[in-house]
Amino acid sequence: MAALVFTGQIVAVILRGSDGPTALSVLLAGGGVALSWWQPWAGLVVTSAASFAVTAVGHDPLSVWMMAVLVLFSVTLRGKQPLAGTGIVAAFFLGAFMTLGGFRGGAIVGAAALFSAIAGGATGAALRIHRDHWWILEERAESAIATREIEATRRVTEERLRIARDLHDVIGHQVAMLSLHLGAAEIGLPEDAESSRQALVSARSSARTVVVETQRILALLRVGDDTSDGEALRPTPSLSGLEGLIASFESIGLDVQPSIDIPAGFVEPSVGVTVYRVVQEALTNAYRHGEGAATVDVREREGRICVTVENRVGHSLRGSGPGSGSGSGSGSGLGLVGMRERVESSSGRLTIDSADGRFRVRAEFSPLGAVI
Repeated sequence: MAALVFTGQIVAVILRGSDGPTALSVLLAGGGVALSWWQPWAGLVVTSAASFAVTAVGHDPLSVWMMAVLVLFSVTLRGKQPLAGTGIVAAFFLGAFMTLGGFRGGAIVGAAALFSAIAGGATGAALRIHRDHWWILEERAESAIATREIEATRRVTEERLRIARDLHDVIGHQVAMLSLHLGAAEIGLPEDAESSRQALVSARSSARTVVVETQRILALLRVGDDTSDGEALRPTPSLSGLEGLIASFESIGLDVQPSIDIPAGFVEPSVGVTVYRVVQEALTNAYRHGEGAATVDVREREGRICVTVENRVGHSLRGSGPGSGSGSGSGSGLGLVGMRERVESSSGRLTIDSADGRFRVRAEFSPLGAVI
């Protein structure tokens, strides 16, 4: 735009047949405009100083002022100090107006010179701040997306490794016991029970196949496993570990009111692992996002295992749906997704709701993991 003003002024000089000093004054301002592209401060000073030259030859400095203001806008938009740039332009404008210009035009012209300089600097600085703010918002959005993807990958990996450990300890143990009993049954058969012996041999072979396939699946699940040896050797969670789990949350400050009533040997081990994980994830959410005490109820009802964990919703989550949140206290909601997948994999039913300011997690299973 400054270049367009310069071009228009040159055309006016040619059409009017102006003298050499006037043309040189305009050329000086144009040179400052061009210089400002490579040397912002030097170009701003040269363009502003041209107001002295054009005033000295007795011509209206308006076009030179316009070029200087536009250069000031460009300089501040590129991140230079707006106060310093505005001060330079205003000083040259008012200096030329009050000395060589002899206050020609009166206070109105002086005020116009001052406020045009302020407007150029302020507009450039404001647009730069707006642009930088927009860039920051874009970077934060990209960072949030990347962080969420990383968190999702981490949570999926953790759950996959937990499933691998549970599968190894629960399924592997049961298959080993099955093979042992089949072997004992084979030894105890009478000599003439050849067909039964062959059936038991086939059954033991099938059990070995299950073990091999389970090991293959475990190897697949544990790809990228960087779990420490202590974590890998940790016993598989079960219903018997609920008291220790609750105690661990109480030790970090969560008030838990437990009620556990399950007959001994009533629950299949794989279902016991799922019950443990549901209580663990629900108490984790209660500790991170809830307020007050959390109640844990695990009991047998009409031949089924019923798990209920309830707590008061924290202020940061009020007005949000289950698993959502705002502010620093909000979570990704991936834990609830993993909880639902685990419950459904055990043929259970999970209900999550938030009403009357309380957050409730309810799960129901058959003790044998059969479909409900």
